[in-house]
Amino acid sequence: MTEQLRSLADLLDLHELDRQIDRLLERRGALPELDQYKAADAHVRELKEERDRLATDLRELSLQFDKTSGELEVTEDKANREESRLYAGGMSARDADYLRREVEMLRAKVASMEEAALQVMETRETVEQNVEAVAARLAAAETEEARLEESIKDQWRVIDAEIGAKERRKKDIVPMIEPDLLELYEDLRSDRDGDVVGALDDGICGACHLKLSAAEEARARKEDPPRCIHCRAILVP
Repeated sequence: MTEQLRSLADLLDLHELDRQIDRLLERRGALPELDQYKAADAHVRELKEERDRLATDLRELSLQFDKTSGELEVTEDKANREESRLYAGGMSARDADYLRREVEMLRAKVASMEEAALQVMETRETVEQNVEAVAARLAAAETEEARLEESIKDQWRVIDAEIGAKERRKKDIVPMIEPDLLELYEDLRSDRDGDVVGALDDGICGACHLKLSAAEEARARKEDPPRCIHCRAILVP
């Protein structure tokens, strides 16, 4: 076997390793868990946003309840004082009638404020329940996200180990290939996808799988290096 043929045979081995690495990289980036992880991560972020929104609503409701309760206490104290004055007597009928109407107004206001405070309290309880429900859903979503992340990492470790082994094998092969041939190969690899090197077996190109006639094969063999007339891949006789 001539030096050129040995170099071409090594190039075919290199090309096969590169194609295997390409397939591994493609598999690495196309794991089903990757799309699942993206969906899980988006779901986690949505739940966190919902949790934060509910937490804000809960704080506002708590402030509103505290404010309403404070105002209710002040109004109720005033109603009690005015009612005590009314029951104590010692005032004119006109003043007593005015004070009675004021007490009625204050009692009505107290009742309205109690109703408002009750509504705020019920709303707050509902929001608290929603916060607990979202927290539970978030915990489950984060667990699923973590599971998918670990699964992806495990598969990547296996794939990366395979890639590493093939890259080390490449380092052994590359020095055995003629520099000009290697440069042509790298140029072809950068210009197009697919096979750029193929064995020439019984007149059939191993890259495009088209058959060369006897004349076409003779013409291809005269090139340095041999090239397929159909796909221009480097041929290895």
